[in-house]
Amino acid sequence: QVQLVESGGGLVQAGGSLRLSCAASGRVFTINTMGWYRQAPGKQRELVAAIIIGGSTNYADSVKGRFTISRDNAKNTVYLQMNSLKPEDTAVYYCRAIGYKISDNYWGQGTQVTVSS
Repeated sequence: QVQLVESGGGLVQAGGSLRLSCAASGRVFTINTMGWYRQAPGKQRELVAAIIIGGSTNYADSVKGRFTISRDNAKNTVYLQMNSLKPEDTAVYYCRAIGYKISDNYWGQGTQVTVSS
């Protein structure tokens, strides 16, 4: 099992920045991809950004150039630096860890990000 604990959400004005953190513990050696997803009220959960063990990254078009995902392997932590935030970025942000087996699929509890206009 892998446990994920997110932190760093909050309320920020449009144009501001936030950094989310997701600390993984447990059988972290089974994980090869970590990502951030978000879910706004009334909408489906969507991928925001992901990072693979080799360092390759993937971003949703809506956040390219504004968000940066990174990981600190020594701390088993993944970060999401969010700049130039917009009201439409308001959502609950979830950390996800994916491993080599189908059963290796873990979610954090979520952290609220609210961007005011």
